[in-house]
Amino acid sequence: MNTTARLPAHGRYAGAVVLLGALSACANMANTLPGTSLADVEAKFGRPTLTCPAPNDALRVVWSQQPMGQYAWGTVADRAGNTNHITQLLTDQHFELLAKGTWTPQQVRCEFGPPAEIATVGLPSVTQIVWSYRYRQAGAWNSLMYVYFGQDGQKVTRFHPGPDPMFDVDSFPWF
Repeated sequence: MNTTARLPAHGRYAGAVVLLGALSACANMANTLPGTSLADVEAKFGRPTLTCPAPNDALRVVWSQQPMGQYAWGTVADRAGNTNHITQLLTDQHFELLAKGTWTPQQVRCEFGPPAEIATVGLPSVTQIVWSYRYRQAGAWNSLMYVYFGQDGQKVTRFHPGPDPMFDVDSFPWF
């Protein structure tokens, strides 16, 4: 006899509807017209998770659902406070930026937002700092993008996706 408590089907469906509603509200962020004032974007979607200085007295602005969500959006606001195109940041295509040039932790944070997790991996003589970003790989799979900063933690040395254990149903007996 299985004594594991299970959520009733209607409870699971209600949770899914609430989650989809929250995601669809945020998904509209990418539909914001370029040139919209940052104040108007904040009034509609809330304060950004983080801001960083950008060239020409501009401001890099990121709204992130990390550590538990799978989406983040970013834009640049010019000196006058007007935004350019707001883009979804946690995508396979956007992560490919990491393959070009040298990326410091501050640059990664300003481009993608804060990571879901920061860990140290490896043997004691070759430990590396790894930032993990939750995202939907190829728009379909619950994944983490692992960004490695090497032994000194000063620059990205590699990155790759992997399955997100948070969504491993076998780990959650109540489903």
